[in-house]
Amino acid sequence: MHIDRIDLNLFVVLDAIYTQRSITRASHKLHLTQPAVSHALGRLRDLFGDPLFVREGRTMVPTPLARNLIGPVRSALRGLEITMNEIERFDPATTDKRFTLGVRDVLEATVLPALMKRIQARAPGVELAAVRVDRRDLEAELAAGTLDAAIDVWLPLSEHIRHAKIAAARYVVIARRGHPRIGPELDLETYLAQDHVLASSRRTGPGLEDAELSRLGLQRRIRLRCQHYFAACRVVSQTDCILTMPEHYARVANAELDNQILPLPLAMPPLDTYLYWHSNVENEPANRWLRGELAASMGREGVDSGKSAADGRG
Repeated sequence: MHIDRIDLNLFVVLDAIYTQRSITRASHKLHLTQPAVSHALGRLRDLFGDPLFVREGRTMVPTPLARNLIGPVRSALRGLEITMNEIERFDPATTDKRFTLGVRDVLEATVLPALMKRIQARAPGVELAAVRVDRRDLEAELAAGTLDAAIDVWLPLSEHIRHAKIAAARYVVIARRGHPRIGPELDLETYLAQDHVLASSRRTGPGLEDAELSRLGLQRRIRLRCQHYFAACRVVSQTDCILTMPEHYARVANAELDNQILPLPLAMPPLDTYLYWHSNVENEPANRWLRGELAASMGREGVDSGKSAADGRG
């Protein structure tokens, strides 16, 4: 017997008849007509191949199978009722809910510390899992509920995915202190003359700064391509290579390294960070709370939930 073929409302009828010992009284309790309750009982009998109740005078007496069923049925109905009430009344101070957040590793160090500080203070029972997700699967995971929300750069997703910008970071240049050709100021000519490190999760292809340079007819010399900014910062601290990266992560990654953080001598739009969630949890209290905590931890008072990712950058 497959649960997906069963109308769960039938079990509500089963419980009502068992409690009331009468189809008439059960129909009054459920605010249904007597024929509707009788029809539901007929479907239950067909489903289990058992009469479930037999009439003795004016009383509907449960069969042994009905007596065996009623405990699990009531437990399941009560569990569902409790869950629905918890969803409607979500209380962060008492919940033990687990949230799963899709976030790329480069953002973990900037997002998680402030977020967890807020969660520990306001929701001590909440558990948070920050996981990596393939961008090709992001929409499907949000729709399936395997992700409650995600944080990433701008992504062209469907109208079912809501988004809000929660951070914007300018690009900076990282160079070791004592670099023979770079002092406290950096011009574009000096920038282009250096050996560069490019941090990217992709095996090939230019960085965003390379695309901007190309638009101006310029090119830089990349001597090392690696996967993570933190590794790139360590390379910079021990060589004369320089690195271009977003400022918010640069402050974190270089906190214990004696590297300079200099303005990028190239006009580039800031790197925007977006929060994504599915439209089916737009008004779900627990998800709304999580989004609010994420926005607040990033210095935003709230998130605009009226736009989808398909609308364009917002």
